[in-house]
Amino acid sequence: MKYENASDILPENLLKEIQKYAAGKLLYIPSGDEKKAWGETSGYREQLQRRNIMIRNKYAHGLTVSELADEYFLSLDSIKKIIYSKSGDKQLTYSPTLESAVHYTNAGMIEEWVQCYLLLTRKAAPLVEDFLKDAPLYFGVVKLPLRLIEREGGDSGGDLAGDLAGDLAGDPDGDSLLAPPPLLIQYEEGKFTSTVQRGLLASLKQRKVNAYPSIIVLRSNQEYKRFMKHYGNIFFYVE
Repeated sequence: MKYENASDILPENLLKEIQKYAAGKLLYIPSGDEKKAWGETSGYREQLQRRNIMIRNKYAHGLTVSELADEYFLSLDSIKKIIYSKSGDKQLTYSPTLESAVHYTNAGMIEEWVQCYLLLTRKAAPLVEDFLKDAPLYFGVVKLPLRLIEREGGDSGGDLAGDLAGDLAGDPDGDSLLAPPPLLIQYEEGKFTSTVQRGLLASLKQRKVNAYPSIIVLRSNQEYKRFMKHYGNIFFYVE
């Protein structure tokens, strides 16, 4: 590196200040650009953090180390290191509750919470594929007036009691009865519909709940623009 005479570069007043602290010393002045950690520029590090959180959640909900190794194409030792790691990644613990959904949303991982809810609580792998198709956008968690939600044909029949049990599943101590999950509401062609949590929605309407915390699932940029135009500034976020 070529050295320069500070008196040829720095203003006189600044040079005098530096001389008070380092006269006659050889200084290295960094460029000022923050050094980014490995993978931050490409986003790969964040992808790994998201993957690791999902691995820990699945392990906590009954999947074995062997099953996780097969699913993620990793060695058994690699899965164990991820499961028992206490540093490096965001430490988010999933539960099928509103509080958990808000924590994930604030961490920018609302999609991961939806996946955990459908896969680990509802045990509905096909629903995961349906919700993730076409790279959906998520808006929430917001207080949604229940009167906006269209009635599905299946709401008048089927096992709504069983659906409600599924909506509130995943908590052997019964805490989820006091802290149920947010609603997953699809917005398409200007309509709000609930295809997953029919039992929970029916229970809320029966109790005459006016508005309830919800995650809005949007299928396309066009739907997102339509939604933002009509509703983007009127819903209140749940903190």
